[in-house]
Amino acid sequence: MTIIQITPTITINEADIQLDFIRATGPGGQNVNKVATAVQLRLDTHRVNLPSDARFRLKKVAGKQLTSDGILIITARRFRQQERNRQDGLNRLVTLLRKATEKPKPRRKAKRPLGWNEERLKKKHHRAETKRWRGKVNSHQHDD
Repeated sequence: MTIIQITPTITINEADIQLDFIRATGPGGQNVNKVATAVQLRLDTHRVNLPSDARFRLKKVAGKQLTSDGILIITARRFRQQERNRQDGLNRLVTLLRKATEKPKPRRKAKRPLGWNEERLKKKHHRAETKRWRGKVNSHQHDD
């Protein structure tokens, strides 16, 4: 029974992760039809001591990998060896949980330079003047 460290305060007990080995798709010849090399990891996120804000971010980060019951499902089938897929799945799980625990940087409103508005109004006035000169020419000129 191994403990997986996500952050200094968050850990997962490896016994809480359910591993199912399934047949992989893709290259591998006849081996693909005989050996279950792909792995499907299932983790009940309610059993992990995640803070509520991290749990909310996990819903966004995980997307369709998180079921409505709070079960996180990760399928790893990148490699032809079962053990490498298991390790890849665990790494992806840890990466996903770490990403969910990171607080996003607060967005700051951009500060415009002092003369920005004045410059914008000058350009606007110039453009209006140009368009005004494009108006119809008056053909009814009076000769006195």
